[in-house]
Amino acid sequence: MLEVVRIPVLNDNYVWLLHDDASGETVAVDPAVAEPVLEAARQRGWTIGQIWNTHWHGDHVGGNAAIKAATGCIITGPAAEAEKIGTLDRMVAEGDSVRIGDHQATVLEVPAHTAGHIAYHLADDRLIFVGDTLFAMGCGRLFEGTAAQMFANMQRFAALPDDTTVYCAHEYTQSNGRFALTVEPDNAALRTRMDQVDAARARGEPTVPTSIGLERATNIFMRARDIAQLAERRAAKDAA
Repeated sequence: MLEVVRIPVLNDNYVWLLHDDASGETVAVDPAVAEPVLEAARQRGWTIGQIWNTHWHGDHVGGNAAIKAATGCIITGPAAEAEKIGTLDRMVAEGDSVRIGDHQATVLEVPAHTAGHIAYHLADDRLIFVGDTLFAMGCGRLFEGTAAQMFANMQRFAALPDDTTVYCAHEYTQSNGRFALTVEPDNAALRTRMDQVDAARARGEPTVPTSIGLERATNIFMRARDIAQLAERRAAKDAA
């Protein structure tokens, strides 16, 4: 079995530690900073042997060098962004595989937030690490890509099994949901979810990971009928 640990860092980032008990291997996904990630591993008696990066932004790769210096880990990330992530040991693209123990993750190219953004999909384990492409009730800003690319990403994610657990990198759920309600005010599943999210945040609790099924029901970007509608919704959210 794989164990996934959430590490809150910076203002609203999450770093994920993925641990395989059978092999003893541990992966850090998108380490924004080093010390809290190293400490979380130390507390559990784990040693970080790999880092998986989804894209080049500093709040996803900022801890790479220090974690590598402390552990000698292998750093994997998008080949298309290798020039922007100077710490990479292995560069991967669509269809490539990475492993933790006997568990395989397939690399999906999901550009839009950044030009070379990737996700890591562990199909047999029903897990996916999506970086800043998909959020709970949201999607990433289109910094380096297009609405057409993001629409394709949303359709690709929506085709995954509903019970796939989605690990995104930010606690944006409450603001995403509030905006979503202005777009789909009659969506009963969305209203119910927001009641749960508001209660969780009032208790200081996180709201991620999420699931593909939950996003299919409540994510207005995944539910967009076409590229134009997604673009309109993204532009409105950016301006909100």
